[in-house]
Amino acid sequence: MNDDPAWLTGLPPILDAGIETLILGSFPSPASLAARQYYAHRQNQFWRLLGALTGEPLPELDYAARQRCLLAHRIGVWDVYRRCRREGALDAAIRAAEPNDFTRLAVEAPRLRRVCFNGRTAARCERGFAAQGHATCVLPSSSPAYTLAFEDKLAAWRAGLSGRTE
Repeated sequence: MNDDPAWLTGLPPILDAGIETLILGSFPSPASLAARQYYAHRQNQFWRLLGALTGEPLPELDYAARQRCLLAHRIGVWDVYRRCRREGALDAAIRAAEPNDFTRLAVEAPRLRRVCFNGRTAARCERGFAAQGHATCVLPSSSPAYTLAFEDKLAAWRAGLSGRTE
């Protein structure tokens, strides 16, 4: 019997030439992979957090409208890993991860200036972005597994996305 999980492939980025901020997660959850949408797990606070920060009703919108709204606010979304092996949804279960090709950002997102990492696993590549001259910040994970109170997460996300440190 083979206990090695199958390779999983992530989602395409949400980005365009106008984004100035990129939020990087680690790898989509099983719910997100099944839905082919970032942060599709109903308990993940990502859309609620960004809705509060942008003043847009993101949790109430369909996925295409969410994407358009983020891009209108010059925010992109992607993941650190292009593919990996993982059983379950936890970042700790990620194995044999292959990173996304971020070199394409220079052409596809020339206005990018800030890269924010949704949790510590995603932040493992923070140095590389900082070395390229991007402002970086590590945000508390929007995952329901990270049990920080919503208001505390929101304050940290507000500071991180605005470039302030608290």
